[in-house]
Amino acid sequence: MDLGLKDRVYIVTGATRGLGLAAARELAADGAKVVLTGRDRERAAAAAAGLGGNAVGVGADNADPQSAARLVAAAKEHFGRLDGILISVGGPAPGTAADNTDEQWTAAFETVFLGAVRLARAAAAELGESGVVAFVLSGSVHEPIPGLTISNGLRPGLAGFAKSLSVELGPKGVRVLGLLPARIDTDRVRELDALSGDAAAARAANEARIPLRRYGTPEEFGRTAAFMLSPAASYLTGVMLPVDGGFRHGF
Repeated sequence: MDLGLKDRVYIVTGATRGLGLAAARELAADGAKVVLTGRDRERAAAAAAGLGGNAVGVGADNADPQSAARLVAAAKEHFGRLDGILISVGGPAPGTAADNTDEQWTAAFETVFLGAVRLARAAAAELGESGVVAFVLSGSVHEPIPGLTISNGLRPGLAGFAKSLSVELGPKGVRVLGLLPARIDTDRVRELDALSGDAAAARAANEARIPLRRYGTPEEFGRTAAFMLSPAASYLTGVMLPVDGGFRHGF
């Protein structure tokens, strides 16, 4: 299937590793042009170089109120247009309601929530018909994850924002959607497994609860993201799509 990605231009945040990089790699492989971001400018440039001439790396912190406008400007400067954005942010600090501090909540809100809202608004202002705004969220949108209380508080709120935005932007032909990864084999998930004190046992227990009996790969997530961002998914909006091997059993 031709996804129709050739020469389309996307911003992908948090793309120096993990899910963001996997998505950027798949977009570039299918002919899209990518503005790839990360807080470390040199790492962003190195990640972009690994994707060839269709990518440029920009240092940007999602918590910085100026980042959204800078990234939109970078897409237009380097590639002349903007067709979509994939907003991927690192996970907030783990912990429980009792031990997460106000400072951790505030830092996570600025980066995970408000930063994502700013990026979505800035991109939406530039997008025309067939544009797309996508969020990398989490299975915690539907069910809290033990030990990730801050994420459990913020991700469902972003899903609600995305659903509202999909209604507002639909008449312009702009789509809005969310991707809900669960146990994808990234550094972040390995770090969470290690918090149990026995990473191998935690992984085995999690895999036993997944119908496909394994963690997903970043490449599998990246291919799903590329499809959802592409014109091939042109009648999908307001969707919160689990990418979880069947981990979520509800409809």
